[in-house]
Amino acid sequence: MTKTVIITGGNKGIGFSITKKFVQNNFNVFVGARSYNLDLKKLGSKVTFVKIDAQKEIDHERLAKKAINSSGKIDVYINNVGLSKWLPINRINKKNLDLIIKTNLYSTFWGCKVAYKYMKKNGSIINISSIAGKRGSKNNSAYSASKFGVNGLTQSLSKEFGSRGIRVNAICPVLVKTEGLIKALFETSSPAKSNPKKFIDKFRIENAALNHLPTTSEVADLCYYLGSETSSAITGQCINIDCGVFPQ
Repeated sequence: MTKTVIITGGNKGIGFSITKKFVQNNFNVFVGARSYNLDLKKLGSKVTFVKIDAQKEIDHERLAKKAINSSGKIDVYINNVGLSKWLPINRINKKNLDLIIKTNLYSTFWGCKVAYKYMKKNGSIINISSIAGKRGSKNNSAYSASKFGVNGLTQSLSKEFGSRGIRVNAICPVLVKTEGLIKALFETSSPAKSNPKKFIDKFRIENAALNHLPTTSEVADLCYYLGSETSSAITGQCINIDCGVFPQ
């Protein structure tokens, strides 16, 4: 029987690579995002797009019901919506703090809650987190706090959901080159100081044991593994995909 995956933010960046990976493996894919990307059309009829605001529980409900009504079940739920933004604490106000926390943490929280409500036994929930959820860095307090929250949520829910055979894991990438990351690195408060290429190259040389940084496709490969039965013994883990930047 064909399996079903929900991917929030599956319209671009890491999310699009995840969408593509699951389509290639014959999943019914339901993408929830704010806007439609024409590239989704190229992936064929296996992809259904639903316009949502992932910060809202009711929109996750609508997305899940769409998947249930169309395919009868949800096997994998991937919370991928995220926002990267470097800001020193003296420039953080309620408005931009709410934006970062709601985008990165609220969206994941509601996705997990709704997935548990509609998912049958032996499902998999995957939260796209960050290395920033394991160690902080300068001018990154709000983003790091949101991703530490995602990792804590992942570990807690793995205990809570385990009795139904539902696994909950997080993926923690570092500096995956996407449009969103490059935009964030152009900000004056970022460590790149408006020169993303120079910063990424220097970071790779000085920190990555494998002398390269992860790609969106590599994140998608790990995501697919965690969504498959091959990883049936893995839950509650926040797995680095960082080419040896932060060995654990």
